[in-house]
Amino acid sequence: QVQLVESGGGLVQAGGSLRLSCAASGRTFSRDTMGWFRQAPGKEREFVAAISWNGGSTHYADSLKGRFTISRNNARNTVYLQVNNLKPEDTAVYYCAARTGRDTFYTASYYLPSRYDYWGRGTQVTVSS
Repeated sequence: QVQLVESGGGLVQAGGSLRLSCAASGRTFSRDTMGWFRQAPGKEREFVAAISWNGGSTHYADSLKGRFTISRNNARNTVYLQVNNLKPEDTAVYYCAARTGRDTFYTASYYLPSRYDYWGRGTQVTVSS
């Protein structure tokens, strides 16, 4: 059974930092694009970041550049999202997702949730002001 399990969320004050992790099991994702998305209450799921199969390239939502960093460790089948200088508007459930195929990172649809094949159940991040 393929699973993506996120962890590392929590309650943090504005200006704080968190490191989210996504551990994969059931198959290796070392040749796949991995992404992070988030969904705030009453809003649609939005793209946060994506990373290529070997970690050599990344995409970020324009509004989050400089504060969020995505990385991966293929030996551990794990993807990370470092989030710094958190703001109350970052409050959301953060989801990890996988899109099969190493070339999928280079398509124009890397930011579309509908194009991802596997999803975790999410981890809640709450930022207090």
